[in-house]
Amino acid sequence: MARLGRTLAALALAWAAWLPCPAGADTPPTTAPAMLLAEVYAAGVDVTQYWISEKFDGVRAQWDGSALRFRGGGIVPAPPWFTADFPAVPLDGELWIARDRFDTLSGTVRKLEPVAAEWRQVHYLVFELPGAAGDFSDRIRQMQLLIEEAAVPWLKVVEQSRVADHAALKHRLNTVVRNGGEGLMLHRADAPYITGRSDALLKLKPWQDAEAVVVGHVPGKGKYRGMTGALQMEMADGKRFRIGSGLSDALRRQPPPIGTRITYRYQDLTKNGLPRFPRYQRVREDL
Repeated sequence: MARLGRTLAALALAWAAWLPCPAGADTPPTTAPAMLLAEVYAAGVDVTQYWISEKFDGVRAQWDGSALRFRGGGIVPAPPWFTADFPAVPLDGELWIARDRFDTLSGTVRKLEPVAAEWRQVHYLVFELPGAAGDFSDRIRQMQLLIEEAAVPWLKVVEQSRVADHAALKHRLNTVVRNGGEGLMLHRADAPYITGRSDALLKLKPWQDAEAVVVGHVPGKGKYRGMTGALQMEMADGKRFRIGSGLSDALRRQPPPIGTRITYRYQDLTKNGLPRFPRYQRVREDL
């Protein structure tokens, strides 16, 4: 307990300047919280220098010590009991239910009037301590102490481990994907806490993903007559393509409105710079 007390005291000092203004202050936070964003893994990386964890297909959220916020800065409408016993220091993590349950999760955490029974399924998986001192290995130990002391069943630290070489990393990736996971995250063990996009954090998946804006709805044919057959998409460079795969019947009946930004998966790019085998993944709701 003495060790935990010293750890908490050190964290409090490190975070004092980071914490947002208390309720009633003149300048409450109104912008998106600063977060570390991942680069894409590339061959040649020395994987022995990284901690490895599963990439969870959830909703990114940051606990600022008193409120839980989406990546865009808005307050997550969680039931008060969900965060009542969270540590009074910043945490960064992912709201998550289970593999392949993103749509259920998204519907749960975005309801303005939270449904307690639905929130009982949700976990907050912590993978970073915003503003904390030390390298990432140090922060892993700090996270473990904090979460252990909080003793909140749905508040968990993301499991981190090391690999010996690329073959072991590939085996780990194949195991996660075979069991329904999305991929892996690699976080440099010696990295201080930073924000913005950085190769201190890498994402590794068996496919690529990107975002584009819906600019039209292509009418369906055959069994999809009367519904949407595909989404007409526009990339940031103005190139257009269609997405027909991955759309549920519900989405075909009520497709994302024109102007909606969505995330899609694809295999690679054609010689014309268009995504090959694009597949709808989800609406980008955290902007």
